[in-house]
Amino acid sequence: MAALSSILSFGTSVGESRLHVRVSEARLLRPAGALVAVGLVASAFLPRETAWLVALTVVIVLGVPHGALDGAVAAPLLRPRYGRLWFAVFAVPYLGLSALVLLAWQVAPLATLAGFLALSVLHFGEEDAGPGRRVEALVRGGLPIALPALLRPDETAGLFAVVSRVPMPQLPVWWAAAAWVWLAVTAVWLLTGQRRAGVLIEMALLALAFWILPPLTAFTLYFVGLHGPRHVRALIRDPSKAPGVDTLRRAVHAALPVFGLTLLLGAGLWPLYASGGSKAPAVLLTLTLQMLSALTVPHILLDRIAVQHGRRIEFRSAR
Repeated sequence: MAALSSILSFGTSVGESRLHVRVSEARLLRPAGALVAVGLVASAFLPRETAWLVALTVVIVLGVPHGALDGAVAAPLLRPRYGRLWFAVFAVPYLGLSALVLLAWQVAPLATLAGFLALSVLHFGEEDAGPGRRVEALVRGGLPIALPALLRPDETAGLFAVVSRVPMPQLPVWWAAAAWVWLAVTAVWLLTGQRRAGVLIEMALLALAFWILPPLTAFTLYFVGLHGPRHVRALIRDPSKAPGVDTLRRAVHAALPVFGLTLLLGAGLWPLYASGGSKAPAVLLTLTLQMLSALTVPHILLDRIAVQHGRRIEFRSAR
């Protein structure tokens, strides 16, 4: 998990707000994150399935743990009421909802794929743009979903044919159409106002990554280099959402239990996903992305609950 500390600094500043990292640590974090990025870019030149293994390993080890901090978010909400039973009260519905999503992949894979992509746009956009910026959230959240469809449609279709286990000679019409709508909205958004330079630079670099790299590699760069670190930074800065997570080191420690449980669940599901005789890279791709979608649903719901809880506390304090 030391690598988690490294990648969380990729593309971010670690000397802000409640983020207390020693200068010596900060000097190590940035080059380590850059090294991971360089390794990912280099992996794009390997055979396709080998590149998948590299990207998926990075997603699992360095991307999934940011969602494992949900336990630290749930604790202050549930512990005052349920005491020592708080983790069971948190884990049972959380895992139950995740199991329903995994079941949906088996019953209605294309509908589940559409829901997963729509939810990803919402989640990524809110994290990237911040509250109150709906159009910007759509533009920025849609970028890692729409650009693969526009720039590398055949590769993207092949990737998600493996994930959904449904033949996909080309992208579904609804995905391609939504991608073109996103492009039109993005063009209007860019042309109708002054945008922050940092946002434009970030979007340009991401667009370049999705243009020159395979879809999974480019998405991994976004997921572990921007999305995950932003989520962790937001928790560290927020004194009410996860009070025990006020430094990067504590964030890593808080993520370990749920992250370990996630790995155990994945290992337990592996025989079921491998039963069709697929090769290991394809099984890992299917299992990883389906589990990501399954965990995203309760992850977003918990975040909504925590935000509403924080607003109620602020309202009571103001009275």
